Amino acid sequence: MLVLRLLNVVAPAYFLCISLVTFVLQIFLFIPSMFRDPSTTPLFSPALLHGALFLFLSANALGNYVLVIQSSPEDLGKGLNLGEGAEVVADWLDGSRSPGSALASTHFCRLCARVTQRHDHHCFFTGNCIGSRNMRNFIMFCLYTSLACLDSLVAGMAYISAALSMSFANPLAFLTLLPHSISQFFSGALLSSEMFVILMLYLWLGIGLACAGFCCHQMLLILRGQTRYQVRKGVVVRARPWRENLQEVFGKRWLLGLLIPVLNVGSDYHRQKEK
Repeated sequence: MLVLRLLNVVAPAYFLCISLVTFVLQIFLFIPSMFRDPSTTPLFSPALLHGALFLFLSANALGNYVLVIQSSPEDLGKGLNLGEGAEVVADWLDGSRSPGSALASTHFCRLCARVTQRHDHHCFFTGNCIGSRNMRNFIMFCLYTSLACLDSLVAGMAYISAALSMSFANPLAFLTLLPHSISQFFSGALLSSEMFVILMLYLWLGIGLACAGFCCHQMLLILRGQTRYQVRKGVVVRARPWRENLQEVFGKRWLLGLLIPVLNVGSDYHRQKEK
């Protein structure tokens, strides 16, 4: 438990550090290097277009990240119909009662010390549980993080290609880039800044693929009307049309949340809160 609590603190700091490094590299290294092309007009230069795209992706990723943290689960069952209230929470704390005995798909997280409706999992990179209140923002966070990593990967490869006068037309060139770069770095033929960018390329690739895969997995569960917690516990859910399952998570005004980071708009949960 101590290791998990430590991971719950270190993982968000790691994510914010990677985000800051990515932003600095994009703004002060990759984008300025694109201004060297004199054949394009300033309005439609690749630097400005790429900069606008990167800022859009970054703003959505960071905005949804903040909303996931702000949309925290209920504190110790407050506002939930848990029958015996504080006694139920006390039972969860000492492990004498299962979460399902109080409310279906409800789970008490020992790391958060909070109760989550439609609990899916605990995300260490946000330090928060993912459930009915922040599922849509979490999916948007994963989506835009993967797109921002892909954008940074492409820009980084373009920078390395120009700096080292190499071509990535052959897919094997990227796979062999790291071992060749390590040998050149220790021989003094490669600058430390260029070596750092090469290491970040593989980090962006790994984070981007992981976020994209996780986002696709979550969408598949949503279409089935399930959560990871229900699948892990073997909970049988009532079959519903996939459109209803999507609307329950994304709401009717889903397009608004796709373009800008906002809370769950038009979802059943918020309609209940307004009543």
